[in-house]
Amino acid sequence: MNEVEVFVEIDAPPAVVWDALLAFDTYPEWNPLTRRVEGVVIDGTAQRERDDLADSRGLLDGQVLATVEPYKRLAWLDRFVLPFALDRYHEFHLQPIDDGQRTRLLQRETVRGALASLVFDETKVERAFVAMNKAVAVRAERRASATP
Repeated sequence: MNEVEVFVEIDAPPAVVWDALLAFDTYPEWNPLTRRVEGVVIDGTAQRERDDLADSRGLLDGQVLATVEPYKRLAWLDRFVLPFALDRYHEFHLQPIDDGQRTRLLQRETVRGALASLVFDETKVERAFVAMNKAVAVRAERRASATP
């Protein structure tokens, strides 16, 4: 099993950070890691539902939404076509700090399977997560400062 965790503290409440994370249609404008999200419904953020996965929603080119806890946690599983070859579990955790005025954001990915050691570059993934977390922070902090 391989895992990368990256934290950032954001000067915005969890609800604002959550909204920034779920603004999928704006990802091409600011997100250095993920350019598009399709097929997920969260709090009215709608795209198209995948017909081939019962009780699941497609996310990020075939990934499957695993967990949604509004304002707290968003996670999905990306499973390679062959069972046990490569599973990537990706998650965001939002923790309120400073009486809920700020947020500690954790982005984590856990990779398992026979191909994990061949394709998982921990250093590259960590750099990408740092860049995305910074971009989320900038976006959320702008939204928070614009709110009266």
